[in-house]
Amino acid sequence: MSLDGLNGTSNRSLLLVHGRDFKPAEDVHMDLSMAALHSGLERDFPDSLESFAAMRKTTAWYGDLNAEILTACGKHYDESLDVGDRHNVLTTLREITARKRFGIRQYDQLPGKSALPEAVVDVAAPVLGAVGLTAPLIRSVLKEFGQYFDRKSDYAVRVRERLAARLCELMDRDDRIMLLSHGTGSVIAYDVLWQLSHDPNFKDRYGDKKVELWLTLGAPLGDSNIRKRLLGAREKGVARYPGNVIAWHNVAAEDDYTCHDNTVADDFKVMLQQRVISAVHDHRIFNLAVRYGKSNPHNSIGYLIHPRTSKILADWLQLETRN
Repeated sequence: MSLDGLNGTSNRSLLLVHGRDFKPAEDVHMDLSMAALHSGLERDFPDSLESFAAMRKTTAWYGDLNAEILTACGKHYDESLDVGDRHNVLTTLREITARKRFGIRQYDQLPGKSALPEAVVDVAAPVLGAVGLTAPLIRSVLKEFGQYFDRKSDYAVRVRERLAARLCELMDRDDRIMLLSHGTGSVIAYDVLWQLSHDPNFKDRYGDKKVELWLTLGAPLGDSNIRKRLLGAREKGVARYPGNVIAWHNVAAEDDYTCHDNTVADDFKVMLQQRVISAVHDHRIFNLAVRYGKSNPHNSIGYLIHPRTSKILADWLQLETRN
């Protein structure tokens, strides 16, 4: 997807970064994601739809790289079924016309709802981390994400190259950028932001460029074992953190085990103290997505269409033009 072919006429750009697992084709995944964002704005902030339409939209898609790893592990992907089920999620959530209906009462009525996965991770993560088993566990259960932290694999380099190329293009245009990352894609986004801030290959050209808004959805960045593996984690002072984000909003859903530690403001407060970021906000929500007949609190469509996400996006779209 070339930037020249993007829709939109404003100087605002939204860059989407997906997470782990199999993904539909790039254009299909992007269309579903933007439809979910549009539906949330249409429900809650219809006055923002014109600005949303004018905004440029693109993605750093690496679903093919995920598929290489998962297929090699013997996993099978039925794309038609997956896309159909994603459409069903979007159709169902579109029918909720009042933002107040995205609360605990509706969430508790979802089929198959369980807090067990999140509770298990909450208990297991500190213990496993203390005895050095977190990385093996990740490699065993989350195959492609495990390879992201495997120094013998080139997966991390290839994924970061794709995101860095896209983000640098937007920065070269001097666009006003909203970076939106879901799940483990937020780890990749963090690492690329750090690279552009501090890596000698990037910092001279991009060190002073800014992302106006970074929105993370269901991100595992609050997990101490993940943070130890981020780029820059061994550095001191301002060199430890990205210095190219103005505001960071983190949205975490109840029972989403990927973000079992659901806050980042406490973990990254040093960024505020060092004045390398202006704001870090945490938001708790209830994700009403149901996939294959069962509650799925990590589902991206459920995050993207949620009133909290719509509010964050609408507020950014209404920000006055930079000087």
